[in-house]
Amino acid sequence: MSALSELNQQIALCRKCDIAKLRTKVVPGEGAESADIMFIGEAPGFNEDQQGRPFVGQAGQFLERLLASINLKREQVFIANVIKCRPPDNRDPLPTEIHNCRPWLDSQVELIKPKMIVTLGRYSMARYFPGKTISKIHGTALKQNNIIYFAMYHPAAALHQGSLRKDIEADMLKIPKLLAEAVKVEEAKPSTPPAQQLNMFEV
Repeated sequence: MSALSELNQQIALCRKCDIAKLRTKVVPGEGAESADIMFIGEAPGFNEDQQGRPFVGQAGQFLERLLASINLKREQVFIANVIKCRPPDNRDPLPTEIHNCRPWLDSQVELIKPKMIVTLGRYSMARYFPGKTISKIHGTALKQNNIIYFAMYHPAAALHQGSLRKDIEADMLKIPKLLAEAVKVEEAKPSTPPAQQLNMFEV
């Protein structure tokens, strides 16, 4: 059994939050264990809670179409959420729930070692872009410790607000170039110590 599978089993046993009592299934995340790109959403919804898989509803179908636009399938990336259990009535995650789930997400990132983390929505954005507003920084990236962090609207936003669809589609198309640059830097300077400074840049 892989280290990631073992971690998922530990997540399934977690009872730190009251919402654990209400879940049908825990939703740890899924995808390639050595994925170059990791997508992090907010919280499982109804369909995710039923199946134990992230992004399987309408937002997930849109995410798969977005991935196809850059010639990727969901099996080639890793998809997770900030919290692993569905909040009642799909309410927003509470600060305590985000705090309690943070070690699980940290461990996933540590095991997968992605070259790029794409935040989907404001809760995952807040983790890596503290104090920022998604309407202002979507489509921008920063690099820290050899990982590129890229902010996007949550795919569900396009379902509720059709005007955001073009922004989401355009932001997704920036990902291949960012990832290619990350790979070039890594290949050119394999022994370079991690950058300690945050560098925000637009594509």
